[in-house]
Amino acid sequence: MSVVVTGLGVAAPTGLGVDAYWANTLAGAGALDRISRFDPSGYPARLAGEIRDFVAEDHLPGRLLPQTDRMTRLALVAADWAFADARLVPSALADYDIGVITASHSGGFEFGQNELRALWSKGGQYVSAYQSFAWFYAVNSGQISIRNGLRGPSSVVVSDQAGGLDAVAQARRQIRNGTSVVLAGAVDASICPWGWVAQLTSGRLSEHDDPRRAYLPFDDDAAGHVPGEGGALLVLEDREHATARGAHVYGEVAGHASTMDPAPGRDRAPTLQKAIHRALADAGAVAEEIGVVFADAAAVPELDRAEAEAITKVFGPRGVPVTAPKTGTGRLYSGAAPLDLAAALLSLRDGVIPPTVNTRPSERYELDLVTGAPRRADLRAALVIARGHGGFNSAVVVRAPEPT
Repeated sequence: MSVVVTGLGVAAPTGLGVDAYWANTLAGAGALDRISRFDPSGYPARLAGEIRDFVAEDHLPGRLLPQTDRMTRLALVAADWAFADARLVPSALADYDIGVITASHSGGFEFGQNELRALWSKGGQYVSAYQSFAWFYAVNSGQISIRNGLRGPSSVVVSDQAGGLDAVAQARRQIRNGTSVVLAGAVDASICPWGWVAQLTSGRLSEHDDPRRAYLPFDDDAAGHVPGEGGALLVLEDREHATARGAHVYGEVAGHASTMDPAPGRDRAPTLQKAIHRALADAGAVAEEIGVVFADAAAVPELDRAEAEAITKVFGPRGVPVTAPKTGTGRLYSGAAPLDLAAALLSLRDGVIPPTVNTRPSERYELDLVTGAPRRADLRAALVIARGHGGFNSAVVVRAPEPT
């Protein structure tokens, strides 16, 4: 059974909605800047990729605002956009025939911070009852399900940056098991003091203050990533269901694999290369079919080295174009890979590879990194890679739709 993507909902620092995001991505626009949502002057890392033009009140009913974190508001709106793009009305489907599967890296951090502040400064009677779920990892799936009446298979995946791809893969499994439509992907947003302190514990945040030199994967000056907020939600459908209703198809989710790296100190190699091989095998594809790789792009030298080695061992030295448009948005945690999936599908549609901004490719990595400007290419398939803190690896192969 073939599973295809028929709708995209994008909320990114470089654009709200597919058209704005894609135009800015191809233009090499960057949204990294000094944090505006709180005063970052006392923190070692002070840059982020913020969504600065989102006003929840313009998109959502007032009753939802007191019970939702910023990430959930973004996710609800991205879901609306994805369904609109797919020209799909969820209520028109049979009960239990449409579900939602999202990923989450941190849950509703900002909502939780505000309620903890109320607890400490005022007392328990001032803590919102909505705290019981607004912070929770599964809240985006729950709120999207309630708002749209999605009674089919619904769940949440937690595997850090890899989670967004794993959520899409789980949606693919559910469709193969008989569900007609699943909304899948992730939106994250934890740019608040509590969330910031939690992210700093990873030791992977860039402490540079120049947005143009702060997030530099595969660069000799790489020194950590810049976090961001946002992500993408995708409407996945059984191909026959999509064809029957005359849906536009962006592409097919053709293959997926996930692996776990060994624990630190173990005498075993990382397993990203294995994830790539298995995703290709799941897609029934060979390396030569892949026209572009959307990299995880950690911007930590040892992690960049491991990813570059995995790519070159599969495709050969400079054997495939590689890009990381997330250098313009920041790493969106679980939202990053679904956004890369959206970009990969748009690349297949338009025959163009978006650039990796700011990076000056190091000669240490034998990668054909696309920088400077978009590159025209005849693309039939793309590979998206994601890795999560703690050893998670995930890879997805997407194919262009068959000509009609």
